[in-house]
Amino acid sequence: MMLHQPSPGDTAGVTKSRTIADGDLVIVYERIDAMKSYFVDAQKTYHGRFGLFPVQDWIGKPFGSRVYSKGTGGGQQGWIYLLAPTPELWTMVLRHRTQILYAADISIICMYLELRPGCTVLESGTGSGSLTHALARAIAPTGHVHTFDFHQQRASEAEAEFNRHGLGKLVAVQHRNIEEHGFPEELHGKADALFLDLPGPWKARSLALSSVVKSAEACLRPDGIFCAFSPCIEQVQRTCEALASCSFTAPRTMECLLRSYEVSNEKMVIDLSRAEEATLESRKRKRQTKETKDSRGRAVRAKTNGAMRGRDAAQQSQTPRADPLPGSESKDQHMGSPAADSVAPEAPEQAPEPASAAGAAPAAASAATAEAGAPEVKAVAAAEQRSGDGKVFQVLALPTADARGHTGYLTFARRLVEFIEP
Repeated sequence: MMLHQPSPGDTAGVTKSRTIADGDLVIVYERIDAMKSYFVDAQKTYHGRFGLFPVQDWIGKPFGSRVYSKGTGGGQQGWIYLLAPTPELWTMVLRHRTQILYAADISIICMYLELRPGCTVLESGTGSGSLTHALARAIAPTGHVHTFDFHQQRASEAEAEFNRHGLGKLVAVQHRNIEEHGFPEELHGKADALFLDLPGPWKARSLALSSVVKSAEACLRPDGIFCAFSPCIEQVQRTCEALASCSFTAPRTMECLLRSYEVSNEKMVIDLSRAEEATLESRKRKRQTKETKDSRGRAVRAKTNGAMRGRDAAQQSQTPRADPLPGSESKDQHMGSPAADSVAPEAPEQAPEPASAAGAAPAAASAATAEAGAPEVKAVAAAEQRSGDGKVFQVLALPTADARGHTGYLTFARRLVEFIEP
């Protein structure tokens, strides 16, 4: 069962751990990047990367249990976890018949479609059923999902999969080309939410159908929510134009980029008695590096300014000058220097000498820094988990190398509420 069904013994909102039975679907967890779906068969043995696991031993254990492999000598070797199937886990292990939506987009879709138990949802583009499982859970136990796919084999495989997962009463699969024929007339005015994963929702493929968006308008109840998934921004623009021509309001388009992190425990062996000294040395090196960069910058600016002054003086020396009147004396002659020498280049600023460990002033500054930085060093050390042998354990969170990027754009709009005259 993909959805947890309360057992007769569950009372006061407390659900007991469901145990694994023969024929159940389980998610076998080997590693964070290695999970598989498996149907329990007591007569079989599961062959995993960490050994052989008799499936008979799984029956009766609660979901989430760790089970061990059996060695040839009866000893225990590797182990795996047996997890209960959920729409999130199924998205990670399903067989791809088409490209699928992942947790980031699915969570936004379910939230902005305002799904709740009892809703009726229409979906065009069943594909591999990744989104359909999440839709079914959101509207269970009294709602219904009508999903359509233009490919006959994919629709048949998806229907069989939903029935095997216990979703047959919640999901109805139909083979129908929505772009050609639109949604069935019996669903007009019945849907609370509608999702499209089609290449051209704005297109009119037949005389009887003006556009898929127009058919969606007919199916949605007033105040119903429309959503379309589009890989390209040009598709978004055309879809928004079609929404504007129908009774939809408040369109919005969003893109969700997922950036996951790996959390790990790292062990460093250091001399904790020198932790404060090492921190102060690091700060000193950073300060000296900054002073060196500033000094180089001042030297470059001084050189540039000197070159510009020399160029200006050369231009003045080449400019023809009028002869002075008899009995008069030029300002340059009065000063006793030619005009080109009247502008003396400004002496460049001298870079401050680097701090010396033996100097009294640097020593005083270092002492002041040590006194001011001591509480911070202690705070950092207190946040770490120490052991008696000089080892420090830190929890690190680093972004994974295979972070997912752009998948597509989600466009939402709301069906206008019908205006009723008083």
